[in-house]
Order: sequence, then C-alpha cells, then structure tokens
Amino acid sequence: MAERELRIKGAAEKLAEKGRILVKEGGRQIAVFQGEKGIFACNNKCPHEGYPLSEGTLTEGCVLTCNWHNWKFDLESGETMVGGDQVRTYPARLDGGDLLLDVSDPSPEQAIGKALDNLLDCFDDHEYDRMAREIARLVKAGGDPLDALRRTIHWTHDRMEFGATHAYGAALDWLTLRDRYGADDEALALIPVVEVVAHMAWDTRREKIYPYPVKLVDFTVDGFVRAVDAEDEETAIGMIRGGLACGMTHRDFEEALTRAALDHFLDFGHSLIYVYKTMGLIDRLGADVAEPLLLALVRSLIYGRREDLIPEFRAYAPALQSWGQATWDDEPVVWDELTGRSVAKVLERMQASSSNTAALFDAALGALAWNMLHFDEAHQFHTDRNVAANQSFLSFTHGLTFANAVHVQCSRFPELWPQGLLQMGCFIGRNAGFVDKGYVADRWYLSDPRAFFAEVEHGFFDHAQFEYIVACHLVKTTAAIREEYEASPDGPAAQMLLAAGNRFLNATLKRKHVLRTARQALSFVANEG
Repeated sequence: MAERELRIKGAAEKLAEKGRILVKEGGRQIAVFQGEKGIFACNNKCPHEGYPLSEGTLTEGCVLTCNWHNWKFDLESGETMVGGDQVRTYPARLDGGDLLLDVSDPSPEQAIGKALDNLLDCFDDHEYDRMAREIARLVKAGGDPLDALRRTIHWTHDRMEFGATHAYGAALDWLTLRDRYGADDEALALIPVVEVVAHMAWDTRREKIYPYPVKLVDFTVDGFVRAVDAEDEETAIGMIRGGLACGMTHRDFEEALTRAALDHFLDFGHSLIYVYKTMGLIDRLGADVAEPLLLALVRSLIYGRREDLIPEFRAYAPALQSWGQATWDDEPVVWDELTGRSVAKVLERMQASSSNTAALFDAALGALAWNMLHFDEAHQFHTDRNVAANQSFLSFTHGLTFANAVHVQCSRFPELWPQGLLQMGCFIGRNAGFVDKGYVADRWYLSDPRAFFAEVEHGFFDHAQFEYIVACHLVKTTAAIREEYEASPDGPAAQMLLAAGNRFLNATLKRKHVLRTARQALSFVANEG
C-alpha cells in the first residue's frame, strides 16, 4: 500500500470512455490518461509555462505532447523528451471500477538532492525560469537555498578560464540585499539566489573544465606575492592548496591576497574588489566554498592586466617609490584639487599630503564621486571616434567600488595605504578626460538618503536588465556607495557620492554599439598593413 493513495471512485468507466480525466486534490491538478501501455498520471501543469497537459496529445502509448509549445514527456519513465524541466508523474492503477493514485511525496532528502541535480541541467541552455523553480523546489523540501549557490560555485569555479568574474564579485552584495529585505517575503528571498546562480551559470555556460594545478606548496606571504607577480599559477595555487591542507582558513590568506591585488594597478581595480568580496562571501557561505572561491580568485590575479605598465599609468611606480618624501607643506588635500588633472599630476598632489591618510582618502573618494557625477554621456553614444574614447558609466563605477575595497582592505593592512590611495589617483586622472566640467548636477542631490536606498534596493528585485554584468554593476555600485556613505555620512564626499549614484542609476546605458563597432573595425582593418 502506498504511503498516500487516493481512490477515485468510478473513474475506470470515465477513463475508458474519454481516455483521460482530471483529478483535483489539495490544490493540485493531476491529469490521468488511458494509454496503450496502461494508466499514466502527471501534474496537469506543463512545467514550461503552466498550460494544461490534460489538453495535450498522447501518442506512442505513453508520449504526452503539450500542444502549446510542443514539449514532450515520456509518462512511463517521467523523462522530458523535448523541452527542459521535468513533469511530475504519479503511479496509477485501476482497482475494479476505481482509480488509485499514489500521491506520496518523496522524502525531503530525495527532493533536495533531485532539485540540486536538476539545477545543473538548466545551465547549458540557461533556463532562468527553471533555475528559479529548482531552487524553489529545494526550499519547499526544507533545504537551504544557499546550498544551490554552494553547489554552483563548486560546479563553475574550474570552468572560468581566467578566474573569478563579476558573478562571484557581486554575490555577496546580492546576499546582503536578501538579508535586508527577504526575511518576510519568499520572492525577495528567492531572487538574489537565482540571480547569483544564473550569473555564474551564464559566465560558464558550455565551458569545458580548466583544471587547477594539484601539487601542494608551503605557503608564505612573500612567496605567494612573488608567484602572482611572476604569473606562476602552479606555485600560487599550490600555496593555497598547501595552506588549506595545513588547516589555514581563508582569512589567513587575506594579507597575501590583498598585497598581490595591490602589487600593480591590477585589472582596473577588479582584483582588490574580488579579494574584498571573496573574503565576505566565504564568511557568508562557509568553509565548504573556501577552496573553489580562493582558486578562482588566485587565477584571476594571475591573469589580471598589469595596467601600471602602460604609458597612461607609468607615473604610478615612481610615485609609490617616493611615497612619504614630499617636499610640499603637507597640507591636507581637498577633493577639487584632484579633479581635472592628469594621472601624473594627481599622484604628485597626493604625494604632497601623504601623511594624512584619512583626509587623503576622503579627498580621493570625493574626486571619484565628482568625476562620475560629471561624466560626459556623449562618450556613450559616439560612433566616429577611436577606441580610446569608448567610455561608459561602468568605467566610472569601478572607481567607487575600488575605493570601497581600498577603504576596507587597507584599514585591515595599513601598510598598503600608499598603493591603495595612489591607485585611486590613477582612476581619478584617467577619468578626467571624460567629464563635462560644465554639467549642472544640482538635480541629482538628495534630501533623504534612507528613502533613496530603500527605493533603489527594492527596485533591484525587479531590475529588468537582461545583461547580468549590468545588473551586478547596479547592485555592487550601490552597495559601495551605501557602505561609504554610512561610514561617514557627514564626510566631505557624502552628498556627492549619493548624487553620483543617483545619476548613474537613472542613466541610459547604451550597451551595444553597432555603428561604432563597424566604423572602428573598418578603420582598424584599413590600417593593419
């Protein structure tokens, strides 16, 4: 006898007459079919879009076709033949003139395991709606939705050819929003998990595995930094593996990772941001994800662009070498002394105020906020300039998210303030050429920051951005602005930070440049010899 069996009296006659019946029980609908191979029953709602399968076509004895979108299900095996998500089937049999339906639910352990396994099946074709359903099934079975994220990290970390992406970098900020707003709303609790899982799946869709080195190496801070600088993945990864094998935690690697991230003006600031966010993400998800996240992070450091080696930022290394040797009066710098200057001039002015770290950070943060607030949007829409002029708001948001990471990581490791501050200066000088000094920004200033953050953050739960890279920039930039504002609500950069964020969040982001790309391609090809 089944654990829970329904008896539908007199159903055998109706099945013989019509070939199908619809059974309603406890809020669910079950479609029952009389086929050539016997009696079959399944959830009446097609897992694609919920249309009634009782209106479908049964052929070849047990193949059910949903006539809306041609999804096909083998009711004998329960497998989906055409389509994605599976339909739930129920054992069914006749007992005299009655129909017996086994509607017993699987054990929670079985349901959780199946949901996690099925989640991975969604990735190659990027079935976003199915990902949401599988995670919802996990929750319904009593599972931890964050286990979906943990499983996804394990599955994706070695499919990222060049290491961690924004999918990992923005995960902590999405989870912070979940903690802030999802306690009393199931949908708001589900959305951040789905967004993070889907972003990771998107960045690794149909990718092969790129194995990490497996040997163990004794970990030292200096040795690790040297290995990253030499782009020696085998040694750097080996040190992480070796340290973990000896019982080290992710926080034990933090100084070395921070030093390596700031050893160069690395990857337009992404490297330090990823260090900051990876540490917090492991804190949030637990030691089970420490190894995969650390390996992906280290690989991203290895492959990071060493931007201080290009002409635009060559003033950085000499400025760092002479840090603390200022010949000026060492008066505290204010933010507007840093705007409108070249990289070299910004770094020179910062060196002259090197003794007052806090004031210098405030000034640099203010200059970065002013730059973003005054971004010349014409650079987003041009079609007849060279590649160097291809700038967007996202180029400016990195300055603020990097500054936030500098604030956190250099506060933990104060000896790294010179690198962090001077690299903020690289952002300031680099973006100076893309601002509109005459732009009137008054309308973007805010009178109620708390209401602003509440409205903006609630909006992220229905953001409508197809590109994950855009959605995560909205989330992580707002998170950085909020952290810096709350750290110093009366600071010199506070109101400008809010205004810059307000303008960015209301801006039009042109993401595909058809005419520009065509013209730049023709120009490049014409001059390649």
